[in-house]
Parts: sequence; structure tokens; C-alpha cells
Amino acid sequence: MTILQLKYVIAVANSRSMREAASGLFISQPALSASIKELEEELKIQIFERNNKGISLTKEGADFLSYAKQAVSQYSLIEDRYLDKDKNKIHFNVSIQHYIFAVHAFINTIKAVDASKYNYSLSETKTDDVLLNVSKLNSEVGVISFTKANEKLIKKLFREYGLEFKELLKRDTYAYMWKDHPLANRDLVSLEDLRDYPCVSFNQNSDSDFYLPEEALSNYNQDKRIEVNDRASSVEFMQALNGYSIGTGIMIASKALKEGFVSVKLKEEDPLTIGYIVRKNNNLSDIAKIYIDELLKYKEIVV
Repeated sequence: MTILQLKYVIAVANSRSMREAASGLFISQPALSASIKELEEELKIQIFERNNKGISLTKEGADFLSYAKQAVSQYSLIEDRYLDKDKNKIHFNVSIQHYIFAVHAFINTIKAVDASKYNYSLSETKTDDVLLNVSKLNSEVGVISFTKANEKLIKKLFREYGLEFKELLKRDTYAYMWKDHPLANRDLVSLEDLRDYPCVSFNQNSDSDFYLPEEALSNYNQDKRIEVNDRASSVEFMQALNGYSIGTGIMIASKALKEGFVSVKLKEEDPLTIGYIVRKNNNLSDIAKIYIDELLKYKEIVV
């Protein structure tokens, strides 16, 4: 089994036919088919099912594909860091839940380092991806949160993934809404008050055995719920549909977001503990230390 074969599997899985994949890889179709067949025989599994309509992943193939993607990603990181001729390029990767202050800390880190050549990556993603990325050192630092409801579970996962958690801040629970929302002028609002409006939350569906929400009050059964994967979509839904989201009340964002949204204290309490994670016993790079210092500046933040 070679990295090239893994790349072939990924390319075929992303294509409608073996011929299309071969064309994209600039190799002949017979050579590609032979390489995939050789890999299947070595692994003693069938990765692809072939028929007159084309190709499709088998159940075993879908499982293998997820591992292949991880292996190729790791190889690409090694290749970029150690085989790149330009040894002066700075590399730094961070994974976070959807916290804008963590994005601003990343921006401030880039400004502080002022490198002439770099390869930076900031991934706003699902909770289990943050855990996995830091545990596998795809990211040096992760920003993550938990409530009382999932504290025991997530601390168990910290131990299993070999991660160290450092608390940054604890926040009460707020509702974010568009400034023209009918309830925007209130000092206090309840989930019952918000029942007729859609709750916009970040999708946490994954292959993990656990549901790891990043918002507080995740066990509350809203009548109207919209799940999204990115911040831009959540903003659009909240503005267009008088939706709301549940968060920390921290209003650090672009000028447009600050002027467009408000945070209103929720009557229901489910405080969030927010912090950063690193891999245990990992020697952090200088830029990772700078990023953590930037995160720590938000430790005493107020709304």
C-alpha cells in the first residue's frame, strides 16, 4: 500500500467513473484500475463496486476512505513542512468551535509574528473535529467549550485523546438576534418567549458515537430549529427569519456584525466553560505560544 494508491482511491471516490478519475490524475484508465485492484487484493476488501452505471463505494470502502483521507492529509503536512525547499516558511494550524474571539486572536497572532513567508490554517469546525485535529497534531491548538451537561463526557474525551485543557473564561447564556428582532430591546428573554422564532445552531452531525454540541441549553426542544455549518449562513437566517442563536454574549466581531446584532441575557442558565486544548507533552512552537497569549487576553472579557 502506498500514498499514491491512497490518493487514487480518494480521486476515484470523488469521480463519477474510473475514466474521469484517470483523466484527472493524468494516467491511463487500465493503470488506475490495476492499481486499485492490487490494493484491494492486498487489503482483502472490495473498495469499489463496479457496474454498467459506473463505480460506487462499498461499505468497507467508505470506511477505508475515511482512513485514507487522514493518511494523505498527514502525509501532505509532513511533505509541506519537511520536504518543502523553503525552510524559512512558518507553519501553524488551529482548530476552533465557532468563537469569533478565537478568530481575532489568530489575526492578532499573524500581525505579531509578521513573517514574510508562512502557511497558516484556521479551521472553524465541529467539536469532535477539534478534538481529533489536536490529538493528531493536525492543529497545535484548539478552542473548545462545554456545559455542565456534557462536562464529564468531554473531560473523558480529553483523557482518551491525550489532550490538556486550560480554562479561559466562563460565560452566562445569551440569545443573539438581529437588531430589528421583536425581542431585541429586552433586557431579559426566555426560551418560551423565543418559541415562535427559529433557533439557529451549528450542525454537529458526524461519525462520532457522541453528540457534542457547542451551544448551551442543547437539550431544550425547540419547535423551530435550523442547523448550519458556517457563521455566514447563521447570520443570513437570523436576519431574514427573525431567528436567534444561543451563545456567550461576547460581541467581538466586524463593525457590520456589531452594528447589526444584539445579545440579550437568557432567563434559563447553562453557563459555558471555554478554553483551549493542546496535545499533552507536546512542545509548542513559538507561534503557538503567541496565539495562546492572545487567547488569554480575553480571560477577563465583558460583554
